[in-house]
Amino acid sequence: MERAQRHASTDGPAPGPGESGTALELLVHGVGGTTPQEMLNDPRTVRITGDDTAAVFRRAEDVDAESRPDDYRGRPVPEAYVWCNLTSGNSARALWLLLLPFMVANLAHWMRPTARGRKRTVRFYGLLVRLVGLTLTVLLVAAACEVALDLAAWQCAGTRACAEQHSWLGFLSPDVSDHGWWSRPGRRLAVAALVPAVLTGLLWYLSHRTWSAYESEQPMSRGPEPDEETGRTALGRPGFWYGRRLVARLRAAHTAAGLLTVAAAVAASAARFDRRPGGPAVLDTLGWLLYAALAGTAAVVLWVVCRRGRSENRLDQELDEHLVRRLPLGALLLLLLASVYAGWERPGWQSAGRLAGGGTTFGAIALVQGLLVIVLAVVAHLLYRTHPDPRSVLRGRGGPAVAMLACALGGVMSGGVSQRVSDWLDGTGTSIDGPPVLLTWQSSVIPVLLLVLVVFCSWLGWRAWILRGTELGTVELDYPGEPKDTARTRRIATTRALATLTDRAALVVAVTAVATLILGAGAIVGAKITEEAPGEAARHAATFVQGAAETAQALGSWLIGLGFILFVTWGRRAYKDASARRTIGILWDVGTFWPRAAHPFAPPCYAERAVPDLTWRMATWTRATGGRLVISGHSQGSVLAAAAAWQLTPSVRKRVALLTYGSPLERLYGRWFPAHFGPAALSSLHHDVDCWRNLYRLTDPIGGPVRLSGDCGPEVDCGPLKDPLAYGRTAQHPLPAPILGHSDYQADPAFAEERERLLARLRREVPGPRPG
Repeated sequence: MERAQRHASTDGPAPGPGESGTALELLVHGVGGTTPQEMLNDPRTVRITGDDTAAVFRRAEDVDAESRPDDYRGRPVPEAYVWCNLTSGNSARALWLLLLPFMVANLAHWMRPTARGRKRTVRFYGLLVRLVGLTLTVLLVAAACEVALDLAAWQCAGTRACAEQHSWLGFLSPDVSDHGWWSRPGRRLAVAALVPAVLTGLLWYLSHRTWSAYESEQPMSRGPEPDEETGRTALGRPGFWYGRRLVARLRAAHTAAGLLTVAAAVAASAARFDRRPGGPAVLDTLGWLLYAALAGTAAVVLWVVCRRGRSENRLDQELDEHLVRRLPLGALLLLLLASVYAGWERPGWQSAGRLAGGGTTFGAIALVQGLLVIVLAVVAHLLYRTHPDPRSVLRGRGGPAVAMLACALGGVMSGGVSQRVSDWLDGTGTSIDGPPVLLTWQSSVIPVLLLVLVVFCSWLGWRAWILRGTELGTVELDYPGEPKDTARTRRIATTRALATLTDRAALVVAVTAVATLILGAGAIVGAKITEEAPGEAARHAATFVQGAAETAQALGSWLIGLGFILFVTWGRRAYKDASARRTIGILWDVGTFWPRAAHPFAPPCYAERAVPDLTWRMATWTRATGGRLVISGHSQGSVLAAAAAWQLTPSVRKRVALLTYGSPLERLYGRWFPAHFGPAALSSLHHDVDCWRNLYRLTDPIGGPVRLSGDCGPEVDCGPLKDPLAYGRTAQHPLPAPILGHSDYQADPAFAEERERLLARLRREVPGPRPG
């Protein structure tokens, strides 16, 4: 994740009217993270403005550069904006990876196709994604209820063989503790409900705390501009990088939804027992009243989620009415009432089998998610038809595919964790019934899905191998007159071929999404057949299928356990080890670049700190000095630079030049987020800033050309640059030149040349500041 600062400082006296001032180069690093010493190539650096999280640095000798303009004739003053602490730091942040399904669902919101004149359809698209996010919250809390209430408190604590193996459940077991006060089934459920309730409260706390720490920085206040001024992208709107109201609104709704899920799980079995013939009428009535209250509060939650989306045309600092803010408190009171209702004395009530309603709940969630994704795909297709863009991934259906992946991640995590906990509790393998059949079937599809992905990735590898053969001849043409070195040529060709795999990511997502949808439907059907096989003949007919499913389920259960360990381990390494971070950093930083518009429990958005920081610095510096400014962004830093440029007023934007290198602006963002970084948006950015140059290499797996249409494309793109700089040993490179790929663009002479051209163009045209 990434961030920066917001308050700017100005060193030295401001020049008089008409003076051009000094030139400034504002460097913004990429996903790997770095130090100001490395960015400025000087061991002595000083923080000009900012804090420990994100700040602007200069070399010690450049602190007072504005007061000595003659010393900087012909060269810019370098500044480094360091935001890596927004995405790195404490290894505990690796736990944010557990929120990956929420982050992926939030990504789907921003992947809608470019649309013109379809505002209602666009709002409906956002509504569908918010509903998908709500189902993920319910799914996560329901999985926690399955583990704590069903497997631990209901099944294991209620079975002598299981309870004797786990002494920490002894006070809940009617057999081990001689029918203690807590051994009643309803009271056991009330105690176990603390686990999912605390989990829901923890998610609320993390969402509130991370918003205050990372996303509460207000952008510069300014009036809205016409659509043609903002480049037909919402990133230039005044309120885009300040989503306080929506995040607070969704946080209240999702917290209430989680607590209502726990309350329903606690009360369901007690209510079913009270509805038996001859049951107590008073408790039966109380059960129906409690159900009515839960249903009414759930309807309010849906109304809150559906009523309002993002407010971007203005800086919205208001909060919602008391009803919305107090919704979690009302849900918590209903949970307490459900616990009291379930804990009431009921003679003859014993826990047997699985907890009532588990299979129905997970089946309903899976069905609703599948229907939402299908409708979302139809809406995305309708939006795409209004303004087709052939470079959009999956012809505008990238959002629904990613939403399907979010549901798949949630299902795999819930099913796999439930199965692993069941295996851990049931040491004998016969003492408890285990999780609902549907979760068992969901675990069983993991090996099949992995097999599909292995086959498809093998095909992609074969295609890359064929492309490598083509690149062998291209490499020799790029270095004419050089003595042939077969090993050197192969390394360069292999690097180029592997770099193209990034462009195949859309196919991987599409295959995974389709396979998940088909296998998920198969899991629902298989679970239904297993539960309702009518008689011995049907059970014998399903013996082979059931045996294969059990084998796949056992393998999937162990795979999910292994995957969970690897998940946390790699997440920890990503925040501690720079090399591991570069491996997975781009995917994580793309996910957390976007504001939380669909799910409030997603990891925090670093751009809501970084973009205002850069905007404040550029606007205040150019206003105070009247100087020219080049914002130089590498990798993800180029995305932050573009977003900050869109937030500037048109008069300031014309004083700024943009230099990007290793930039994913078109290759990743333009294709996956066409509504915000599509061709029209990037073309308008080229016209809005004074000038823009983009450097890229064929060996870079992340950066690429901007590919603007017409005369804009050649005017912006500079490349492809040679990599390596020298094929063999030369006088300038007596040692073998490395293949740089995505790193160290400043080592290429073209970098300094393009920067000087940008500064020279600004030097001729930059206006002086207005008097006063």
